[in-house]
Amino acid sequence: MTISNRVKSINPSQTLAITAQALKMKREGKKVISFAAGEPDFDTPKNIKEEAIAAIKQGFTHYTDNSGIIELKEAVIGKLKKDNKVEYKPAEIIISNGAKQCLFNALLTVCNPEDEVLLPTPYWVSYTEQIKFAQAVPIFINTYQEDAFKLSATQVEEKISSKTKLLILNSPNNPTGAVYEMEELKKIAQLLVKYDIYCIGDEIYEKLIYDEAEHFTIASLSNEVKAKTIIINGVSKSYAMTGWRIGYAAGPEDIISGMGKIQGHSTSNPNSIAQKASVEALNGRQETIEEMRREFDQRRKYMVEKLNQIKGVSCLKPSGAFYAFPNVSKILEKGVKYNGKRIINSFDLADFILKEAEVALIPGSAFEAEGYLRLSYATSMEDVKEGLDRIENILK
Repeated sequence: MTISNRVKSINPSQTLAITAQALKMKREGKKVISFAAGEPDFDTPKNIKEEAIAAIKQGFTHYTDNSGIIELKEAVIGKLKKDNKVEYKPAEIIISNGAKQCLFNALLTVCNPEDEVLLPTPYWVSYTEQIKFAQAVPIFINTYQEDAFKLSATQVEEKISSKTKLLILNSPNNPTGAVYEMEELKKIAQLLVKYDIYCIGDEIYEKLIYDEAEHFTIASLSNEVKAKTIIINGVSKSYAMTGWRIGYAAGPEDIISGMGKIQGHSTSNPNSIAQKASVEALNGRQETIEEMRREFDQRRKYMVEKLNQIKGVSCLKPSGAFYAFPNVSKILEKGVKYNGKRIINSFDLADFILKEAEVALIPGSAFEAEGYLRLSYATSMEDVKEGLDRIENILK
């Protein structure tokens, strides 16, 4: 017996692998500081947890509608109307086991074998593997530090072919923190309509933006664009609910219906208790988001300033999410020796930093961005300072 070619084509997540290695070292008694995490280090707000407890006590512990309870769909609709200036009806909303499942369902619903999916680099690690699982083909569009890691409409149009089915647009971006402005989105949106291309708008970090940045939803630009867009979002990042596994998607009714079919034959409904808690997350007090965002902002400013003080490192100040994405190509060009070998790539540099400084971070190669590292500041300021000092000391 052998496993399928489909599974053989999929690579394991480097981010999860490095996080697991860091946890293993911690269990061995090592004082590892992790900049690898893709989740807030804050607790889920009290009012949300209390709603979950109430749901348990009330016996809300059975199957729900496959695509989510109507109360949560209505909460999502209200949120999208208020925050994103776009209106949907319940049949255009699906609740899933995290935003990752929404993305997975959407790709399987929209893509036929050999369809092409336009994917800006650097990109979140699961995009390519899910595209391949859907038997579609990722077409990379490189973005660059000098352009704040944002792609232009011209770049998109150059990559469009007769096989192009979909564009994935992640703003605020993981790993770069890039946030697209309204005028940039308008130009890209025109191409969606002109060439009849769908867009997945991954907006999971929308509440975590800084300085003068504003979040805009591409689906809000016009009804024509809305008809070509699938919004992906969830409660994980904004409400520190990564373990609750609730994501949602909004889009054309036929696509949402198709996503529901896939979900019905895979996981069925999302967790009933987590759905009730998520209603409170979206409808309840929102002050905790701003409290968390302000704390992230302080860490962001410190991390970027400190990284730029390290010789051979340059780092843009991210406009969103909770990651710094420093360029370490000069360090790799200069050469760092470890165990008698010269380190020439970001994976080996990340491994060196983990083993010698006991600081976990993610190599840029995981995001199709060799020469970079991703550092999460979703950890305490104390750990941010200590971890960066350790990195600076071994890179001197």
